[in-house]
Amino acid sequence: MIDVDIGQQLGDFRLDVKFSAEAPIVGLFGRSGSGKTSVVNAIAGIGTPERGSIRINKEVLYDAAERIDLPPNERRVGYVFQDSLLFPHMDVESNLRYGQRLRSPEDRFIDEARIVDLLGLEALLHRKPRALSGGERQRVAIGRALLAQPRILLMDEPLASLDVPRKMEILAYIERLRDELRIPIVYVSHSVAEIARLADTVVVLSDGKCIASGAVDEVMGQFDFNPAAGWHDSGTVLDSRVAIQSVEDQLTTLAFDGGELVVPHLDAAVGERVRARISARDVSLALTKPADISILNVLPAEVVAIDEASGPAVDLQLAVGASMLVARITRRSLRQLGIRPGFKVHALVKAVAFDERSVGYV
Repeated sequence: MIDVDIGQQLGDFRLDVKFSAEAPIVGLFGRSGSGKTSVVNAIAGIGTPERGSIRINKEVLYDAAERIDLPPNERRVGYVFQDSLLFPHMDVESNLRYGQRLRSPEDRFIDEARIVDLLGLEALLHRKPRALSGGERQRVAIGRALLAQPRILLMDEPLASLDVPRKMEILAYIERLRDELRIPIVYVSHSVAEIARLADTVVVLSDGKCIASGAVDEVMGQFDFNPAAGWHDSGTVLDSRVAIQSVEDQLTTLAFDGGELVVPHLDAAVGERVRARISARDVSLALTKPADISILNVLPAEVVAIDEASGPAVDLQLAVGASMLVARITRRSLRQLGIRPGFKVHALVKAVAFDERSVGYV
């Protein structure tokens, strides 16, 4: 359990954030300047709030009222930055062992050989950082942070400087760490795709305040999430399981609480749990079930709410069984179709709208 309730004046910026979260990965989400890095710096002990408290699994790291402020080296926090910050004169093995030397042998519960295996570092151990790709450097940085034996791992935009293939590579490794090490992770990002794929709980920051927190599939379907996500990135997340693998068509059918969703082939076994992100821009609506169309996903739904913010488009919150979708249509379409809350509609989602960035393994 992570409990944060802090306040701090940072120049002209005021940080007042309060949230409690319990999950393998907590996503700290918001646009640049929303206060994400200030929060993780406070957890790490790099920055000192003026008021409040920080607790990890009930252990107090900071409490202004009780005058408790553990120094960074006593907080047992692993920190992975945007830039890997490896020691350039050391090879990979020495960089890893630097993290391990920060803890006495009796405090070490994470084995070096296991981290080398989990992060695929065996072939890199005797290379210097300059001989590594960006993705390889970040894997080493994650390994170094883990070998410091942390009770929690903070990752501040760790993929920001990487290209898409390297991002996909690191995301897969983070998923392995989540599943096998069970160390709580606070993952900071302004990327909806990263948060949707990795996080179980999301905390949304805007202008130094927490505007929403909760399960990622619930929060991302709320209209309150849209300002933080940005117009292009709003949408929803469906928790699902692999139901059918069609080898001939190279398609995978996902079952969720509301129906089935066909996506391009996933390298996953039948029954495996996956999470699919659906952008509001990729959801169209029909009042009657269409026939003779190429779109494979036609989902019966009910309009729950309509967000009529200014502009040519409106967002509609849809109930699909017990799951939620968000559809974005033009204001003209809303008027011409006469759609209002309570209407029965069909949500149309193209299978090819999904790619490796919108489907993650849970």
